[in-house]
Amino acid sequence: MDFTSSSCGGSEHRQIEESKPLLGGEMSATGGSKMGAVQCRRSLMHFNGMKYKLLQEGDIQVCSIRHPRTFLSKILTSKFLRRWEPHHLTLADNSLTSATPTGYMENCISYSAIEDVQLLSWENAPKYCLQLTVPGGTVLLQAANSYLRDQWFHSLQWKKKIYKYKKVLSNPNRWEVVLKEIRTLVDMALNSPLQDDSIHQAPLEIISKLLSENINLTTQEHESIIVAIAPLLENNHPPPDLCEFFCKHCRERPRSMVVIEVFTPVVQRILKHNMDFGKCPRLRLFTQEYILALNELNAGMEVVKKFIHSMHGPTANCPHPRVLPNVVAVCLAAIYSCYEEFINSRDNSPSLKEIRNGCQQQCDRKPNIPLRLLHTSPDFVSQEVTTESRHKTVIVTSNEIHVEVERNNTVNQKLKANSGNDSEPNLIDCLLISPACSTISIELSPQAERVLRCYVEILKILSDYDDWRPALASLLQPIPFPKEALAHETFTKELKHVIQRFAEDPRQEVHSCLLSVRAGKDGWFQLYSPGGVACDDDGELFASMVHILMGSCYKTKKFLLSLAENKLGPCMLLALRGNQTMVEILCLMLEYNIIENNDTQLQIISTLESTDVGKRMYEQLCDRQRELKELQRKGGPTRLTLPSKSTDADLARLLSSGSFGNLENLSLAFTNVTSACAEQLIKLPSLKQLNLWSTQFGDSGLRVLSEHLTTLQVLNLCETPVTDAGLLALSSMKSLCSLNMNSTKLSADTYEDLKAKLPNLKEVDVRYTEAW
Repeated sequence: MDFTSSSCGGSEHRQIEESKPLLGGEMSATGGSKMGAVQCRRSLMHFNGMKYKLLQEGDIQVCSIRHPRTFLSKILTSKFLRRWEPHHLTLADNSLTSATPTGYMENCISYSAIEDVQLLSWENAPKYCLQLTVPGGTVLLQAANSYLRDQWFHSLQWKKKIYKYKKVLSNPNRWEVVLKEIRTLVDMALNSPLQDDSIHQAPLEIISKLLSENINLTTQEHESIIVAIAPLLENNHPPPDLCEFFCKHCRERPRSMVVIEVFTPVVQRILKHNMDFGKCPRLRLFTQEYILALNELNAGMEVVKKFIHSMHGPTANCPHPRVLPNVVAVCLAAIYSCYEEFINSRDNSPSLKEIRNGCQQQCDRKPNIPLRLLHTSPDFVSQEVTTESRHKTVIVTSNEIHVEVERNNTVNQKLKANSGNDSEPNLIDCLLISPACSTISIELSPQAERVLRCYVEILKILSDYDDWRPALASLLQPIPFPKEALAHETFTKELKHVIQRFAEDPRQEVHSCLLSVRAGKDGWFQLYSPGGVACDDDGELFASMVHILMGSCYKTKKFLLSLAENKLGPCMLLALRGNQTMVEILCLMLEYNIIENNDTQLQIISTLESTDVGKRMYEQLCDRQRELKELQRKGGPTRLTLPSKSTDADLARLLSSGSFGNLENLSLAFTNVTSACAEQLIKLPSLKQLNLWSTQFGDSGLRVLSEHLTTLQVLNLCETPVTDAGLLALSSMKSLCSLNMNSTKLSADTYEDLKAKLPNLKEVDVRYTEAW
């Protein structure tokens, strides 16, 4: 039977039905819907708060009945001769189809052909049936129980009405009628007993398509539609086309009350629940435009600050873990857009290798170059430039962005002399421009400048929350900004507050993010240190960063060696001005023999003696050196065991009482020593065996031992709080032949790594660890 075709009477009936309000009362049964001699009654629809999942397909019994016209046809359609067929039906977007198109379901049933859907119950033998009234007959659907029957009923009703709304709203004539239908559609979705994501998404997609096809709407019509669909957005993300519509409204009417009253809960839900802006970039763009609209209000950034506070909540810890990464993603995308013209025109600029080597001549350059960054040789970064040197200025224009590069001819000649170096420079190397040699200024359009300041200010607001700072530092550790932003003085100056907050935080997981994420990559420490492109002071921020890093677990030879190689000049200058952290740095360089050149050592000593704090700390260093010589003088015991409950102070007092140059075996088992005693242990030149069983010796102490006690052969770390972070440092102690890591937080991967890097390791105890 083909239910998509009907008689003229059926067409007239459907035409009348289409003109009715779609969500009017349930359609009454027509006279032609009576099924022969079978007496039936329409069951009352009492949902009793029951909720159902929207059916897309399912198994059900089907029976089709033609309207009886003769006495014989009434007999053939009676309940005693009725035949039921099992079918697997699919509720498609346009019709009801069967997986086996035979028998009653040989042809699909279009939703437009269904005149009515009713719930039926039989008098003699109750069955769970639905009646679909179609032109010329009736289709009965029999479910296994009442719940499935109701589920099929509501699903068919939903599919039928959504299909009709798609047709009605696809050809709008009068917008007041369209708006009324939109409100009715929204009410239908909100009051439906069906529970499914598509129940709210389907109306939003219909309205989204309607708006995308009708772009010439008035502002009043815009706002009326937004207010009408607002209830659906409370628990659902807007579709992509609807996001475009919202973005347009934010740009054109940023001061509209719709932005505050309707968009605010929508954006809050996006920031709390969105998992990946990469899959739905228009949600990110809508959030970005919404925040810019808030910034356009009279209070400006105060409104934005209150919005960020509302996302964090009044408690000390934000209860929504997705808020921070989502806000940061929006900020990064917005900042990137400010320099997008730079980035899009990179293909027309020289490569980093050409910038370093200076091999591209002015006459060979392509026109309309958007950006030129000059890298000066590291040997010349800190050199002074005489006033007689001639300067050459190159001004390059790219629409709204102007770059002015002022460079020194003598430095350029040095670059040409080194043009044989084929190594590709890293990002920060290309931006290390000495203020005395070169200056860069980038001018953005007024709109781009407002966007930049707004979103950098948001990053500053985020950095003021203690609970967000660790995650924010981790997100910003691999520098996520384009090189054009790092060359922009306004950007780096505004971002300095964020870096300062990281440098002031005592938590290691925060200030450790100032360093590069891996070897060979520069981080914020290099960028904001003297000689870095972002450094705009005399090294105050640099001194703060060094102070916090030295106070943590970075008081190591490797860190001091990197400072001596790259930042010795700034360190000496700040020490000369009385900075206590830099004075301590210079003393440690002398104490650990970091500086090998005698002239440099004498210069450091002169710098220390030029200030009161330096003179005092240098005298203390000399006293420690004399004590160290006495301690390391040959003699004393070869084995030593400290009493239980001894402390770091007790160990220091004992080692200062005589000579321990012959000490080879030291047991600190079951004492109260901590990682702080590592400073005393590294003074023992002959130490071969060290027992730290059941002490509080941790990761930071292991890092110090691994740098100084390279000849240690036996180490007992049983029941100590060491983790993989400290145990990995032992890979540099090639002389280790016995290592006890029983009852530590050793992982299997770290154990395998240690075995591969310690060739002399013969005895290992990893019981009660993950590697066991």
